[in-house]
Amino acid sequence: MKKLLLLHFLLASFTYAHAQTTREISSPNGAIRLVAYVHDDLRYSVYFKNQLILSPSEIDMVLSDGKKLSTGLAKAQFTERNINETIISPVPEKRIRIPDRYKELKITLRNAFAVIFRVYDDGVAYRIATAFPGEIAVRSETAAFRFPANHPVYFPEVPPPSNMDIYHTSFEEPYTIKPLESIHSKNLLFSPVLVAPKDSPKIGITESDLEDYPGMFLSGAGEKALFGHFAPYPAEETETKELYSTRYVSKRAEFLASTKGTRAFPWRVLIIAPEDKDLPGNDLVYRLASPSRVRDVSWIKPGKATDEWIITSNIFNVPFKSGINTATYKYYIDFAKRFGFERIMMDAGWSDNNDLFKINPDIDMDEIMAYAKSKGIGVSMWTLALTLDKQLEPALEQFSKWGVDFIMTDFINRDDQKAVQFFYKVAEACARHKIMLMFHGAFKPAGFNRTFPHAIAREAVLGSEYNMWSAKATPEHNVLLAFIRMLGGPLDYEPGMLNNATAKGFHAMPENVMSLTTRTQQLAMFVVYESPVQFFAGNPSQGMQEPAFMELLGSIPTVWDTTRMLDARLGDYVVTARKKGSDWYIGALNDSTARELTIPLDFLPPGNYSATICEDGINADRYPADYRLSEAVLTSKNTLQIKLAPGGGYVARLRRQ
Repeated sequence: MKKLLLLHFLLASFTYAHAQTTREISSPNGAIRLVAYVHDDLRYSVYFKNQLILSPSEIDMVLSDGKKLSTGLAKAQFTERNINETIISPVPEKRIRIPDRYKELKITLRNAFAVIFRVYDDGVAYRIATAFPGEIAVRSETAAFRFPANHPVYFPEVPPPSNMDIYHTSFEEPYTIKPLESIHSKNLLFSPVLVAPKDSPKIGITESDLEDYPGMFLSGAGEKALFGHFAPYPAEETETKELYSTRYVSKRAEFLASTKGTRAFPWRVLIIAPEDKDLPGNDLVYRLASPSRVRDVSWIKPGKATDEWIITSNIFNVPFKSGINTATYKYYIDFAKRFGFERIMMDAGWSDNNDLFKINPDIDMDEIMAYAKSKGIGVSMWTLALTLDKQLEPALEQFSKWGVDFIMTDFINRDDQKAVQFFYKVAEACARHKIMLMFHGAFKPAGFNRTFPHAIAREAVLGSEYNMWSAKATPEHNVLLAFIRMLGGPLDYEPGMLNNATAKGFHAMPENVMSLTTRTQQLAMFVVYESPVQFFAGNPSQGMQEPAFMELLGSIPTVWDTTRMLDARLGDYVVTARKKGSDWYIGALNDSTARELTIPLDFLPPGNYSATICEDGINADRYPADYRLSEAVLTSKNTLQIKLAPGGGYVARLRRQ
């Protein structure tokens, strides 16, 4: 009897092995290998140098009419292709020329579904595609990420809102570090998240090319796995009546999205980093996004801007009452002109938040615009997203008449399908009016900045403003942003705080905002963080008293020819070098532990470089505003000895002689 049972078992195993179809593709350099398994379900696994780093993980999609991707796996068709191209970025936050090399496997099913896998030298991605006539409604999507061990995970988690459902969030939270098995279905994480094995590459999980579909959250199940989680479609919405009014979802449908039947869905992205320093320089999300839909990009003008909101317009040493008024904005224009900034921002308060045509009576828009034009300074305007949605075309027409070339819109706080559609609607309208755009209260870019290069960046980050009411913007948090948040695209942190405090001396206050970093770390953020429009959110009256420091800050570009990561350790420190023309800029951010780094300059082309260096002062551990400016002549044979205070930073500008 035992022999008969064994025979049946071996026969069943043989039948299963032959019924299951597998296909493999490898990265161009051969280091990463993806295996797709087609049987009763569709799964894939990933290997790095023959080490399993992603266990077989399922992919599926179910439509509201019952059609299901996994019911069409019999007699699947497989096609492959190799791509070796170069993307030229019109607004290069990392580099102008972006090699786009990958191998692709497409699995076409007989039931009008398909799955496309791509394997790059620095990650893998897949997306589902459909070919149905007319419209479809997606009931659910399965996106599993299973791992061979209980690895640590770095993630931001959505806190339960007090009066809305869990899918409402500003996407601004600190990072938590927990093992995979401690994450459950009640935990809703927003991406990018980072899985950090000790003895194998780190893996960033996110998405790209998010269009007409809800964004992907992640949750767990007490297993060595994370699972995609999506906000259902808004069935009913309600408007709040507040200072910053929003539209929240009061009832959700039993499906995720109603969309075109023939389309490709967003990419599910795994960024694979053998070394920690491979993370901050990664631009896989950009490469996966849809190409630019803006033909003429000549009007897109990146640069630096001021913003008065964080310091509540609390300037001093002026002969007028500071505040949201004409005189204060003219002062900001003078400051921008003095230190090489391209524009100022008129943040919340220039108009009634709920009516963009109801101008603050303390503001003379014609006088401000004329003064800015006479100085060659651009003017940018903040808007409330709900109000902009209602007044979009007339508001953009008015902005164009004023000469406004850049707007920010704020408080979306959702990424369900209708919220995602709003981003496309506003971006398309701004492109028609040749107005640049930034979103606050928003999810990560997910490649949107490639599709719409004028959509410069997004907030989606716990940044400087949190110093007004909390101690959450710690040095550790600031360092982690370079490794995790930047995987999703450019961010608007708004650095430049000129009041700097130790953890012991820090106090959250809106009138005299402090940072939990040294002055030099605030400066280094302009090099390390990526945003083609960088906002200086410090107090210009303080800046006027330190012209040499501000001249160095004002000289830092916001777009780059190329980027090199010189050294980095996850959560501890990061050292970035960026090139613009023949000049190089080096920036370093440090956590709360003082350290010294040795950085060779052997990446420099031959020649002499005039170096301007800003480093933590000898007393920066006790007085974080202490910094030292110095000059030197350096070559590629030199080595930088970087001393970083707790919460410290370092900046070097190297100009070719």
